[in-house]
Amino acid sequence: MSLFSSSSSYLGVDIDSHSIKIVELANDKGRPRLVTYGYFDHDLEKKFSDKDEAMRKEAAAIILEICKKARTTSKTVISGLPAFSVFSSVLTLPAMSKKELGQAIKWEAKKVIPLSLDDMILHWDVLDDKFGGVAESGQTAQTQNTSLPNAGGGEGQKAGGLLHISRNKDLKSTKILLTAAPKDMVFRYIDIFKETGLTLLSLDTEQFAFIRSLIGRDISTIMVVDIDFAVTNISVIQGGIPFLNRSINVGGLTITKAVANSLNINLKRAEQFKYDIGLTHAENAPTDIPKTIEQAIAPIIDEIKYSMNLFKSQGKENIEKVILTGGSSLLANLPNYLSNTLSMKVFLGDPWARVMYPEELKPALQEIGPRFSVAIGLAMKEIR
Repeated sequence: MSLFSSSSSYLGVDIDSHSIKIVELANDKGRPRLVTYGYFDHDLEKKFSDKDEAMRKEAAAIILEICKKARTTSKTVISGLPAFSVFSSVLTLPAMSKKELGQAIKWEAKKVIPLSLDDMILHWDVLDDKFGGVAESGQTAQTQNTSLPNAGGGEGQKAGGLLHISRNKDLKSTKILLTAAPKDMVFRYIDIFKETGLTLLSLDTEQFAFIRSLIGRDISTIMVVDIDFAVTNISVIQGGIPFLNRSINVGGLTITKAVANSLNINLKRAEQFKYDIGLTHAENAPTDIPKTIEQAIAPIIDEIKYSMNLFKSQGKENIEKVILTGGSSLLANLPNYLSNTLSMKVFLGDPWARVMYPEELKPALQEIGPRFSVAIGLAMKEIR
């Protein structure tokens, strides 16, 4: 049931290949306040595919069922495009007029986006010379015109209201945050929410959702590692801007299957072992599990190290800390294991840290928190 009633609230809806998470947050004098939440998980072997019309209808039906059971009050939705499907890059261009800037961005986009621009929706924001505060959102699609705000250019569009356009006429260059998403994927998400009858206010990116829910106004250089069901997404955030985004096809299911194969047990039991034992060497527990998990997450660690080296090779500052999120970040002892392996600070992210909620709910919310980081960050988008 709803925890609070609210006349001004938003639904953050996170759809991935295995589950749907919904969080409703109210705007309480500029602070997000929890109204209600709900989720649905498929069986381990089944997954969503928004490319299939029947699956899109199923996703829509599940969203409505979650809303019914959670007793949501809002009809306004912010959803997020999968991190692996969105391209983003920070461009540095010579100072020029608005008209010239729009054309220059399109030209540079061809160099950094590996797909035809005819198949993509582009959005860009002009950043200030110091990256002016925290980037709260690159709003990547509007349902009114199914295009990114300022698609094709145009100075003056702020990302979430906290990116500032530089007015220093002495600057010799302009920094641009460019975001691009496949048109067909944007249309598929729009179709899902048309089916629900809910109002899709915007499509955001998972990276900006993480910035809101896990980073806030911290301007240090942070790596966010999202260990999702099917993939692991890695983002490096500096000054509230995502500078590096990479994905690898290793996720929670990979780990579960490795445990199942090692112990010759079914996936459901392996999933339970995975979370109960994790990377700890507890007495009276199967000794093969920690070693099996270490081997399963080795590609993730290699990708983390590669991303760190790649970021540093671009002349950037050293990454100060790693924040873990996603369902499989809840593996026992994972933060300590990665901290020792990477020789740096690694924390389990708390997406509820910037949300008001009753204290008695804290144990339950902390237990599910990492799974809801995207949904919480999406619902926070319009609250400021």
